[in-house]
Order: sequence, then C-alpha cells, then structure tokens
Amino acid sequence: MTSDSHSAPEASVPAGGEAAPVRDEPDTPVAAPAVGPPAAIGTPLSPSATRVMMLGAGELGKEVIIAFQRLGVEVIAVDRYADAPGHQVAHHAEVVDMTDGDALLALIDRYRPHYVVPEIEAIATDALVEVERRGLAEVVPTARAVVATMNREGIRRLADEELGLPTSPYLFASSLEELEVSVQEIGFPCVVKPVMSSSGKGQTVVRAPADIGIAWDTATTGARVAGERVIVEGFIEFDYEITLLTVRAIDPATGRLASHFCAPIGHQQVAGDYVESWQPHEMSTDALGAATSIAARVATAMGDGKLGGRGIFGVELFVKGDDVYFSEVSPRPHDTGLVTLATQRLSEFEMHARAILGLPVDVTLASPGASAVIYGQLDEPAIAFENVARALAVPETDIRLFGKPVSHHRRRMGVITATADDIATARQRAVQAASLVTPVAGRPFERAAPPPAAAPAVPPTATRPAQPPPPRPAAAPRGAPAGPPPGARPGPMPPRGPMPPRGVPQRPGGPPPPRPVPPAAGRPAGPPPPPRPSGNPSRASVD
Repeated sequence: MTSDSHSAPEASVPAGGEAAPVRDEPDTPVAAPAVGPPAAIGTPLSPSATRVMMLGAGELGKEVIIAFQRLGVEVIAVDRYADAPGHQVAHHAEVVDMTDGDALLALIDRYRPHYVVPEIEAIATDALVEVERRGLAEVVPTARAVVATMNREGIRRLADEELGLPTSPYLFASSLEELEVSVQEIGFPCVVKPVMSSSGKGQTVVRAPADIGIAWDTATTGARVAGERVIVEGFIEFDYEITLLTVRAIDPATGRLASHFCAPIGHQQVAGDYVESWQPHEMSTDALGAATSIAARVATAMGDGKLGGRGIFGVELFVKGDDVYFSEVSPRPHDTGLVTLATQRLSEFEMHARAILGLPVDVTLASPGASAVIYGQLDEPAIAFENVARALAVPETDIRLFGKPVSHHRRRMGVITATADDIATARQRAVQAASLVTPVAGRPFERAAPPPAAAPAVPPTATRPAQPPPPRPAAAPRGAPAGPPPGARPGPMPPRGPMPPRGVPQRPGGPPPPRPVPPAAGRPAGPPPPPRPSGNPSRASVD
C-alpha cells in the first residue's frame, strides 16, 4: 500500500547568501482550519487530492468508499483486521487497533487526510478530539458527536437531559450488584445492553430475576470495547420500530445546513440482529411528524451551529400509535439503510459522501423495496456462495456479497435487495432470494458445469415415429438459370402475346414505362412508392 510522503521544506536563500535555517512545523497550529466542504475536488494520488480517511472498512464503509471514489476522492481505509471489505476497494489500506489513540494519531499525522470519517464505535474518541483540537483534519460529523454517540450513555443523556426527547426509562450499572438494583427499580421486563455496542450485540431481555446474571455476562462479553458498564432500559410495548435516515447537508439556496429526511425504514430483528428492512414503512401523519421532529433535533445537536455536522444520521425510533420514542442515533450510514441501494435515487452512502463534500443531496424514493441479510452459516475463512444465479432469477433482485475474509455462523456476509410495486411483494422476493444463496466451504476457482441440453420442443409420439427431413435438392451449377423453389407446383405457361413489327415503336413519345413490381402475397398491387427525398430531414426514427 502507498502513502503520501512529506518532505522537509526547502531552505530559502536570503540576499546575503547564507541559507536560512529550516524550522519544523509546530505540532499544534495557531488556529484550527475552517470547517467545511472543499472549494474544489482534486485528483486522487496527486498533490491536489481531496483525502478522506475511513475509520472502519466493513460493508457499510465499503459502500461509502465507493461513493467517494465516484466523486474523485482519494480514500484511506482503516480497520482492525486485514483484507476488510473496504480495504479491497480503497486507494490505501491500513490495519490498526483504532482503540489505540497513539497509533490512530500517528496514522492521521502520516496521511494528513482532510476528513476523518468514523464508521464504527470501537475508536479512541479522545484521539479524535485531539485531531480536531490540533486542526489536523475535520472529524465527521464532529468530534463531539462521535464522543456522544459512540456509547449509549452519552447519547441517552444528550437526548433526555439536554434535548428533552421522549425516551424509555433508563439507568446505568457498572457491576452485577448495581445491575440487580437497577433492574428492580426499572421493573420487569427490561432490556440490558452494553453501553458500547451496536446492531443488537450483547443485549438481553430480562423477564425474571434469574435472567439478570445471564444479562450481565452477555453484555460484558458482547460489547464492542471491553468494559463493565451497561444500560438498563424500560421495556416499551411498541407497535413497530423504524430508522429515519436524516441528512444534514448544505442547502444550495441558503448556504446553510438543512435537514433532509428519507422515507421511514421498517426493520425486523432476531436476537438483536437486523435480518430484514423495507422502505417505506407506513406511518400515520401525526407519527411521521413526531418522528421527523425528533430526528431533526438530534441531528442538529450533533453539529457546531455552523457547517460542522454534515453527513447522514440513522435515527432509531419506537412507535406506538401516534407516540414516538427516541431509541438511538448513529452519525453514519445505518445497516438497515442497505435497502436504499435499491429504493432511493441516491443511496444513504452516496448522500453521506455528498453531504461531507458539500454537494446537494436528493432523498427521492424511487421504488418500494426490501432487503434481506445473507448470513455466513459457517465458521471458517474464505467461504464461497452457490446458487447466486438462482437468487438473481427472482424478479427485481440484486445482491451485495461483502467479501469478508472470515465467516461466522451469524455474521452478515451479504444482502439481497428487491423492489416491487408494494412492500409485501418486495419483502417476499428479498427473503426468497436470500434463502437461495448457499454459503459453502471455499475451494479453488472452477467453472460451472454447462447447463443441460434443452429437450425437443415436440417429442415424437409412440404412434407416429419421427420422420427424417426430406433430402435437400442439389444446387444448380453456377451460371445456370435458377429453377422453381422447392415445393412449387408446375403449371401451364401463360399465352404469349403478338410481337410488334420490327422498327415500330412500342409507345409514341418516349421509352416504355417501367415494369411494375409484383405485389407481396396478400397485398394488392399499387403505384410505386414516391422517390426518397435527399438530404437529412428531421425524422422520428433512426435509419
């Protein structure tokens, strides 16, 4: 992998002829650079390049990287393991423990990206605060937003204590004993989650005192970052939950940040894992209004009051009737938003890249659609997938195979998207196609077997055996007059009319008229067509 090289500045020579000493650049600039989009997008791998560093190169990061590259941006993909999906498509790939603040700062100092875009939670957020303080790069959406949303404690306190949003009751615990007290205060049933996790990892529904110990063990082992702090949430008997993708982007008309809302995304989770999503999810007018109000307030709070805070936010909400409760927010593309690859004119990944670069966004819904996850089902590296062709034979489907180097039984390895005239049909298509894709143990490349020969259209019957085709007539010698076509019936020659006397003109006043063209079968003879006009007149069809 390549990296940018930073040579020392050349020494200047004053009038006296003695070289002036070279001074090292200070680690901390006098003033942080202005936050905002680039004035122009440069050329990748050149001095004019606009550089973005993605912290997290999973399936979501991979799609963001592709979106940036289509806009001419140079991308550095960073993850904790080699050959991550985003590594496979980025200009540069780095493997770093992103919870190591010193290692992260060294990498940022080496590449000097213009934008640092976190895509996962397991990041040393104090390092990002330092990056922003020193003016090394713009952290997207802001370092404050990353700190607040990388754990459930920060975002819950922001939503409840600062913004006053409706939420479920909650408490925090740092030991099993504190958890037991908190559960008793919240009441049964309740949900226990690690403060550092996402996509349902490490969470448990506690319905009885016997579940508390299991919930503690699950939360402390399933967190993204090792730690012993959990949140206890009161259980809400909601009708459904949605993700409301909210884009904070510059309005070309005003030059200020504005909130743009995608159609609500419904989703289904099993054991805390997203398995299906669909868009749009039907909501009442009052519920949708409450949802957009909550999402706008949360996303706006992530900014700096100016141009900081650009990008997409996945706002998760519980809905019961017309009442809406805040659950979580992710300042980046959301896994349930994979459906937008099929449903929207611009996917959530394209809108994230556009918003960061200060480009206009478009939240137009192009078609109802759905997505269904393809799980690994195997615990081994370098698996393969069979029956992809069968899956894509389901109408209006598409597939993304993420390219993760190692498979686990419940690890997301791909996704099917489908569109239709209605959500029910789209969901059925997505689930059907996903069920056809079969993960298998990896093996060297081999070509698929040819398809079986097609059966004859009209097989011979038992009472009438098939007859061989009639022999083909021999071709006439070259230059010989052509005979009648095969199957033509001979008939009497028509009577020949009298020949005019030699030297007598056939028609006074000019040559004989043109011979009429014989009519096509079933069509009466008519006058010859008019001559075709010359030149290139306007026309409705192309020759």
